[in-house]
Amino acid sequence: MGHREDLLEGAKKCLVEKGFVRTTARDIVNASGANLASIGYHYGSKDALLTQAYVELAQEWGDSFSPEVTGEGGSLERFRSVWDGVIERQEESAPIWAASMEVALSRDRMPELRAMLAASQGEGRRGLIALLTGIPEEDLDERDERTLGALYEALLTGVMAQWLFNPEGAVTAEELTEGMRRTAEMLTKGKGGDPV
Repeated sequence: MGHREDLLEGAKKCLVEKGFVRTTARDIVNASGANLASIGYHYGSKDALLTQAYVELAQEWGDSFSPEVTGEGGSLERFRSVWDGVIERQEESAPIWAASMEVALSRDRMPELRAMLAASQGEGRRGLIALLTGIPEEDLDERDERTLGALYEALLTGVMAQWLFNPEGAVTAEELTEGMRRTAEMLTKGKGGDPV
């Protein structure tokens, strides 16, 4: 590997161990074996390097995530099997989840990364819809992304936050599925159990 690749691998290691805010350029240099000037030469800045490292970590996580999905698309069985897969991998996913939370909480301190993530939000939402419903991504439209995708993204963000904040008290796939079932049941009934 050359300095560019070494820096990227070092930055990924630092993100996993320290996150965005606490990672310094010297940390990356120490983790990569490269020199300080090579960060500017190859990436322009530490933030640009960390942005690229984050994108690659997220892509690697997404590419390796293939839960054993059971059940028909849109069924509670499928819903639970997907969330079982997400939660089972929470330990290895925690660094990327924590980095995502840092980006969300950074407000305007990482504009380049926020813009990049915002641009890929639709793709992520389509992937979640396809995973949970079985509908091929190419058959989804913007309304699907803005409704189903946004709901699934909100659930994923909430699950991530719970597991990062309080793993012992975080929701399980079984509880999340039961909550979804109960919500759907309440939404389809009015007072006295009559359909709305």
